[in-house]
Amino acid sequence: MSVTPASDSSTWLKRFWWLLAAVFIARIGVMLLFVHGADLAGDEAYYWDWGRRPDWCYYSKPPMIGWMMGVIGALTGNAEWGIRFAALLLGTATLVIIHRIALVLFDARTAFLTAVLVLLTIANAGLNLLFTIDAPLLLCWTLGLLLFWYAAQKPTCNTRWLALALVIGVGTLSKQMMLAFPALMLVFAAVSREDRALLRNPRMWLSILLGMAFIIPVLQWNQNHAWITLEHTKHHFDTSNLSFGRWLSRTLENVGLQALIYTPVTFVALVAAMRAAVKQRKNLSRPLLFLTLASAPALACFAVLALRQRINPNWPAAFFVPAFVLAAAWLRGAAPFKLHPGWERWSLRIGGALVLIVHLALVIIFTTELKGINKLASLRGWNEAGIEAQKFLDQVPRPQNTFVMALGHRYHAAEMAFYMPSHPRLYRWEPSDSVQSQYEIWPGPEERIGDDALILEPGPVPALLQNTLFTTAFEKLEFRGSIRVPLGKEVREFSVYLGHNLKQWKPVPTK
Repeated sequence: MSVTPASDSSTWLKRFWWLLAAVFIARIGVMLLFVHGADLAGDEAYYWDWGRRPDWCYYSKPPMIGWMMGVIGALTGNAEWGIRFAALLLGTATLVIIHRIALVLFDARTAFLTAVLVLLTIANAGLNLLFTIDAPLLLCWTLGLLLFWYAAQKPTCNTRWLALALVIGVGTLSKQMMLAFPALMLVFAAVSREDRALLRNPRMWLSILLGMAFIIPVLQWNQNHAWITLEHTKHHFDTSNLSFGRWLSRTLENVGLQALIYTPVTFVALVAAMRAAVKQRKNLSRPLLFLTLASAPALACFAVLALRQRINPNWPAAFFVPAFVLAAAWLRGAAPFKLHPGWERWSLRIGGALVLIVHLALVIIFTTELKGINKLASLRGWNEAGIEAQKFLDQVPRPQNTFVMALGHRYHAAEMAFYMPSHPRLYRWEPSDSVQSQYEIWPGPEERIGDDALILEPGPVPALLQNTLFTTAFEKLEFRGSIRVPLGKEVREFSVYLGHNLKQWKPVPTK
């Protein structure tokens, strides 16, 4: 199966490590530029706020991202660069493991090509820049693939199965998608003739059971909170009746987004390699069968799902990992598929050009006045707004007995909590009187009866003085001023009120 002479292996390995070092250094520069020019994304600030109150689960996600945010905050003093650097570390570690998978299954040159194909995607650039739940998931998923292959190679080794169980467990605590990993293991064991004995191996079943056992505290938490995470997840699969034109537009959008983040030629190569592997499934070697089963069936399911609803681009990301290794093997001639001349060359050219354009655009935007464009408004102005809000908080008459409340989207509370220098605990008012975020699961202002409240209402027009809920809840409601941060053509604005002596507050029902 190897297409690289053994004497060349060390050369390609050295090239990979030199490439990784160069990319890592370059991305540190991009990270620092991004920290200087942009604030945390809404989800990043939201997860950071989770990290201040560790729990076994949260409104929409398992606990790992909150735990990691808590550790990062403690180690870096809640510095923004710490969150960005964590994304870079996890993304780099994931790339190293992807390279290792290709190296173990094929050879050093195929592993190098796999790493380059992954690097030259917009998806990988984003993974290393924004710290979301996909960073720990992809690390665990990729490591799980490698450990499962190792365990299948030596099925009597208890250490390998226990290591796999741990990775499955940690991945399960990272994102719900990891629950599909044991199914992948069972499908491979059932389809691969050489590996069917795994189905009778108690070590594999014990590994699956131990890994899945990590979900028990999450289920217990959900049982105590009316299965709110399940209810939230169900909303992702809501559908609506669309005209043919809008349905076609949405379907093409789903495909187009995937082609964009994985770059067009590479995306076509991924699909072509999986299609060829399925057609030649009877002639596949064990490594090729492993990669095909770990990618093609799940991605086919997502393709069908995309016909009925909108698909977030990150949902199928884990299944693209083995697809990249499969495509690299195909491009290198390590698979019994007909190779299309020029695909490797054009995949690298187009991918490299798009990634270069993206990074140049970041440099240009964040070093010029272009950073004021409307599309970036959600990533800017929070630091300035937080500093201004802190000034209002510093001037309240009872600082030890004053809490902060934000109205509007959950991001308002999360961003203000992060960017106000004192990092106060933020409460949020949900007008629907139902749980719509983690802020409604946590105790609300009802635990602060008798205290004052600094209230931040988004928008330029002071309207809270006419809201009977607030005027009856407080002894007096006083308009204190406005926060106004210009963002190019847009403005980030908040009206600031001080509510004196909270008399009553109806908690949001959580069960």
